[in-house]
Amino acid sequence: MSVVSSTECKKASVTAPPEGKYHPYNRSFVTDLPDRTWPSKTIEAAPDWCSVDLRDGNQALPNPMTVAQKLGFFDLLKEIGFKQIEIGYPSASKPELEFTRALIEDRRIPGDVTPQVLIAARPDLIAKTFEAIVGGPQTIVHIYNSTSVTQRERVYRMSKDATIARAVEATALVRQLADRADLPVILQYSPESFTGTEREFARDICNAVIQQWSPSADRKMIINLPSTVEMATPNVYADQIEWMSRSLHMRANVVLSVHPHNDRGTAIAAAEMAQLAGAQRIEGTLFGNGERAGNVDLVVLALNLYTKGIDPMLDFRDLPGIQRIYEELTDRTVPERHCYAGELATKAFSGTHQAAIRSCLDVRQPGDPWDVAYLSMDFEDIGRKYDPIAINSQSGKNGVAYALGHNFGLEVPKKMEGE
Repeated sequence: MSVVSSTECKKASVTAPPEGKYHPYNRSFVTDLPDRTWPSKTIEAAPDWCSVDLRDGNQALPNPMTVAQKLGFFDLLKEIGFKQIEIGYPSASKPELEFTRALIEDRRIPGDVTPQVLIAARPDLIAKTFEAIVGGPQTIVHIYNSTSVTQRERVYRMSKDATIARAVEATALVRQLADRADLPVILQYSPESFTGTEREFARDICNAVIQQWSPSADRKMIINLPSTVEMATPNVYADQIEWMSRSLHMRANVVLSVHPHNDRGTAIAAAEMAQLAGAQRIEGTLFGNGERAGNVDLVVLALNLYTKGIDPMLDFRDLPGIQRIYEELTDRTVPERHCYAGELATKAFSGTHQAAIRSCLDVRQPGDPWDVAYLSMDFEDIGRKYDPIAINSQSGKNGVAYALGHNFGLEVPKKMEGE
């Protein structure tokens, strides 16, 4: 793998980080994959989507949602079309437990929606979780333990063998409690901080869990590989995913999932490249809400597919309505430059941009493929009533002429446009 380096630039700089404070990316996490296949592929279908708004997103809010607010958010996710929804961490707190029980006891989970619950690989928490989901529908039980070098050595002080043993024991307990409760369970395992884990160790611990669970064609399990902290460029993540996809046991019976965070600002690219590399499922949140810099934004991922003619299997035809409910329930504001929901995402202020947009819109006929300069999609498809040209001191004659015609029905003669 070639690496862009600036080691030849040795001049002292006030902008350089203090020498030795930050480590270069650990080469043991970079996958040497000369026969990688993902760069030449294109995405042709939507992945399985799993919303983690009610857990990962909720825990990142300065003021977490109440049970009533979470019920409203759950209804919103159902309306959008999510078939897998992580409803919370029921062993962690009373509100999480109350929300889980409210969904089950009030029968608010449709038959085509599979709830997911998160739990650390600890026997006491697993037992509490099964008490919370008893009487419910088929559930994804998502267990995890930290596998990264930093977490093993500095936080938990556990050896590799002990870390694997904990994951395997937790898997066995999930099977035992599921059988005892006669509850249909889909197991999901995450090596937390996967991006900071040696690839061979990530492979070994995932395969140990797979062997313990023994999935089949009609009883698949999920292996979820999170970039709990985004630590490198998206191509590095894609190589890790492709290598793991090749290395997992019983691969045909395993759904490979990713859970990208946005610490480097490249979660969208990481998720799309991971899908090219073999990921079949993506966990994320609406508008990227999540810990620190956020989770991957499922609105952007889905509409990126839509603009390429691919059915995203999620309904964003009323994106302004979805945004309004999201902002009311979370007390968060979608940035004005969000690429689909942002107030300014549809606007062109530059005179040259306005001229190109005007030319394309003037010749476009109903039913024509969308091919308008500077605009990636017809924003009316997602419920946005928009005027793509905004007038300010940088606007040119084309923008003013378009605005007069579009807003007031005044067709300005060409010779008058300059004035």
